[in-house]
Amino acid sequence: MVLKLYAAPQSTASLRVAQVLHEKNVPFEFHPIDLRAKEQKNPAFLEKNPFGQVPYIDDDGFVLYESRAIGRYIALKYANQGTPNLVPPQSDLKATALFEQAASNEFANFEVHAAKIAYEKLFKVRLGLETNEEVVEGAIQQLNVKLDVYEGILGKQAYLSGDSVTVADLYHIPFGSRLYRAGLGSLIDSRPNVSRWFNSLLQRPSWVAIKDGIVGTA
Repeated sequence: MVLKLYAAPQSTASLRVAQVLHEKNVPFEFHPIDLRAKEQKNPAFLEKNPFGQVPYIDDDGFVLYESRAIGRYIALKYANQGTPNLVPPQSDLKATALFEQAASNEFANFEVHAAKIAYEKLFKVRLGLETNEEVVEGAIQQLNVKLDVYEGILGKQAYLSGDSVTVADLYHIPFGSRLYRAGLGSLIDSRPNVSRWFNSLLQRPSWVAIKDGIVGTA
């Protein structure tokens, strides 16, 4: 049976999963979830993801939620097709360790700050709420520090865990692209190595295919 993705067309977590599906050439049915209508809080949805968040997948009866876990699952299950080594094979201990290091950096040193900016500058604005500029400024300061470290790392290698792209790199795109929407693309563009890396990710066919919204491929 074809894999089913239950997600919102433009949610950051949903885009994360859809991109990995494209990278691995995995056909999928897309089942859109209307977040404004709170479909993710319906009892039928909560049976699949008790946290009431998008996305989740149904892979021939195997249900999995949390976008980063889903991306790793897809990369490992379909290791022999599409872009290779999006998650290194467990047999390569050092490559796996470097991947885990990069994956931790994405979550703890990038998204935690970029998400605050996106929430304050984009999400709250759409809801007609007032932006907390103090929160934004604090997040910018923190992200500047972290991206200075990224600049050094990416001056020595093409990607965060070495010379091959992994999901740890791809997972930066949804919130990274929102920095531009928030008028803060200079956080990336002002750093040559970070800019080269991030713009190469934006040009990947997998991102081009979904950046304006997820569409099923099955």
